Amino acid sequence: MNPIEWLFDAQLQIGDQVILWREVVGNAFGLASALGGMRRKVWAWPIGLVGNVLLFTVFLGAVFDTPNPINLYGQAGRQVMFILVSVYGWVQWSRSRNSATRVAVEPHWAGTRARIIIAVVLVGGTLLLTPVFRALGSFEPVWADAWIFMGSLLATWGMAKGWTEFWLIWIAVDIVGVPLLFSAGYYASALLYLFYGVFTLVGFIVWVRIQRRRRMLAEVV
Repeated sequence: MNPIEWLFDAQLQIGDQVILWREVVGNAFGLASALGGMRRKVWAWPIGLVGNVLLFTVFLGAVFDTPNPINLYGQAGRQVMFILVSVYGWVQWSRSRNSATRVAVEPHWAGTRARIIIAVVLVGGTLLLTPVFRALGSFEPVWADAWIFMGSLLATWGMAKGWTEFWLIWIAVDIVGVPLLFSAGYYASALLYLFYGVFTLVGFIVWVRIQRRRRMLAEVV
């Protein structure tokens, strides 16, 4: 068995629960990507892409005949969305990377207009996608799956733009995502989402401090 076949089939047994190792590994890549994003490093994007590919196969449990035969179409679909938006983010950050500091983006606020658009798209997109995911047979409550999908899209887009608010969108995703994943039996992902909630709050504080420090330096100059 080659390493790819092993990773696809390997399982972790905890009591009567079976967890796929690719769920654990995929989320580990996601965590590494989030850390790179907080540090504003370009490598955050390709690292995240690897995790997205692995998790796509995890959340289509019935399709890939995994021990957890539950399909979360919003979760699976957002991995595809992540791949597409991450390519955009990778290009954007690569172009704007500062050769001296080696950081890829300067954090800044999105502004009132962008915040209103984000809120409208998040709520409206959730309402539109809920019946679509329900028709596909996604796990209940389907609105939570749709909320996670839309929030993830907006957060990833905001990260590519360098908007500090993207961290707050992730927190809104985690609040809904943790109970949904626990109820669906995706325990590794649920635990990581729980950790993400704390991590994203730290990331938000870090980016706010970077903005404040840059503003203070500008005033001194």
